[in-house]
Amino acid sequence: MEVTYWDIFLNSFVEFGSYTWKEISLQTSPWYVNYFVWLTILSLFLWSIEIIFPWRRNQSVFRKDFWLDLFYMYFNFYLFKLIIFMAFSTVTEHWFTDIVGGDVSKFALIDLSDFPNWLQLAIFFVALDFVQWITHICLHRFKFLWRFHQVHHSVKEMGFAAHFRYHWMENVIYTPVKYMAMMLIGNFNPEQAFIVYYISIAIGHLNHANIRINYGWLRFLFNNPRMHIWHHSKVLPGEKKYGVNFGISLSCWDYIFRTSYVPADGRDIPLGFEGDERFPKSFFKQLWVGFKIKS
Repeated sequence: MEVTYWDIFLNSFVEFGSYTWKEISLQTSPWYVNYFVWLTILSLFLWSIEIIFPWRRNQSVFRKDFWLDLFYMYFNFYLFKLIIFMAFSTVTEHWFTDIVGGDVSKFALIDLSDFPNWLQLAIFFVALDFVQWITHICLHRFKFLWRFHQVHHSVKEMGFAAHFRYHWMENVIYTPVKYMAMMLIGNFNPEQAFIVYYISIAIGHLNHANIRINYGWLRFLFNNPRMHIWHHSKVLPGEKKYGVNFGISLSCWDYIFRTSYVPADGRDIPLGFEGDERFPKSFFKQLWVGFKIKS
């Protein structure tokens, strides 16, 4: 019997739902691929560091919108993916492979399968970060995309969980780009994707945390809280009106392409965007905000 896209959608929904329950109930094998546990441990660790060594000492432990961001973290990581996204992603992947004749490897620019594991990891990490950097610029540059990205920039007090305050449409935007990047890279050890994902989450959490760390010369390579706080600045110079410091994990792209901007410490700068006082404050209103037709 021929398998339809609807069958693929339903099977993916059921399979990911089952896998999510195994993660939450600590039944994954091997144990270290449990995203739920690692996300929770990482969050608790960075929150503890924020409490003990805060960069902004006048910021409350339960900062403004702390619980909203915490809900966003698990919503974007699990609930949205469980409800719809993983199923649609699987259907899209099958549709794309059907369009290109079922073999996406012919589009690969390089084949990583024969490379040492450490080199596979490094290439995959750098390539994925670069395409996400480009996508991030697009989220700022194009009005339709910016309307969704405003959810992330509605943060008024920075903390680790602000990393995951973003509109669910960003999953829809970023994932095809990541898939295209993986297709162009070619075959690689799938465990590398797991490792890169964890590293990216850890760096993203740290970039938004209320922590100041002296990166030294590594600041020119890795994104960091002192640099990323300026990405969220409400006031930017006119020549950089579309934003600055677009790096996800790596800061080098911003230095190379001259989108970097760190004029001062930035600890107490106002965050947000022009007109954010009128932006919806609740999760459910933010859920649909990007689809509203502007007059």
